[in-house]
Amino acid sequence: MYRQKLIVGNWKMNKTTADAAVLVSDIAAIVARRTDVDVVVCPPFTALESVSRAIEGSVVKLGAQNMHPELSGAFTGEISAPMLRALFVTHVILGHSERRTWFGETDASVNQKVLAALKNQLRPILCVGETLAEREAGATLKVIQTQTERALEGVSRELAPGVIVAYEPVWAIGTGKVATADQAQEVHAFIRSLVTKLFGEGVAQRTRILYGGSMKPANAGELLGENDIDGGLIGGASLEARSFTDLIQAAAEVK
Repeated sequence: MYRQKLIVGNWKMNKTTADAAVLVSDIAAIVARRTDVDVVVCPPFTALESVSRAIEGSVVKLGAQNMHPELSGAFTGEISAPMLRALFVTHVILGHSERRTWFGETDASVNQKVLAALKNQLRPILCVGETLAEREAGATLKVIQTQTERALEGVSRELAPGVIVAYEPVWAIGTGKVATADQAQEVHAFIRSLVTKLFGEGVAQRTRILYGGSMKPANAGELLGENDIDGGLIGGASLEARSFTDLIQAAAEVK
C-alpha cells in the first residue's frame, strides 16, 4: 500500500514568536503548493498562534510538542487538546524521549495522552525508542514492543489509523549518530508487525512510521528508501528553512 511520506519539524525549545513566523514563512514559500509530501511543523507553545497565522492557506500543517490529557482544570503550565484545536493544530508529538527522561513521562501517561488526542481529533505522533544501554544489551525490540503496546492500549481499531509512530533511537537524538538504514528498517518493520497484531493488516499498512534520529539531507535518501520508513521527525535540521525543505525534497524523490 502507498503511504505518502511525512516530514515533521520538532523545533523543541527554540524560536521566539517572531522568529518562528519568519522561519515557517520561509518554509511555506519554498514548499509552495507541493502535495507529494506531507509537512508538519511543531513550534513551542508560545509560537503556535503566530505560526498558525503564517501558514494559513499553505500546505504546511501545525503540530504541538505535547499536551495534557484533561480538557481543562487546575494543571498549572499545561495545555489541553481544545486549546490546541482552537489554534488549528492538527498533530501533537507525544512521549518524546526528552519528555520521558526530563519530565518523568511513563508509558501509562503517554497512553492517556494518545487516547485524549484521538478523542479530540488530533493526530498523535507517538514516539518510541531505546537508549544506548538498552541497544547494547540486545533489548531494543523488547523496549519498542513495551512502549508501543502500552501507549496504544485502549485505542480502537476505528481510531488507530490516526496514530503516527516515530521511532527515535535515544542514542541518535542530537548526537550526530544515526542508525544505519538496516537498523532503522528492522525496527520500523517490527513496529508495523506490532500494529498488525493489535489492529490488523489493513491498519498497519496505512500507519505511517517515521524515523527520528539525526536525519539530515545527507542521509535522508537512504533512510527514506527503506520499505517501512515513511518519513522523518526532524530536530536540528528543522530549524533552518533550507535544510528542512531539502529533507522534504529528499522524501519526494524516493520512489
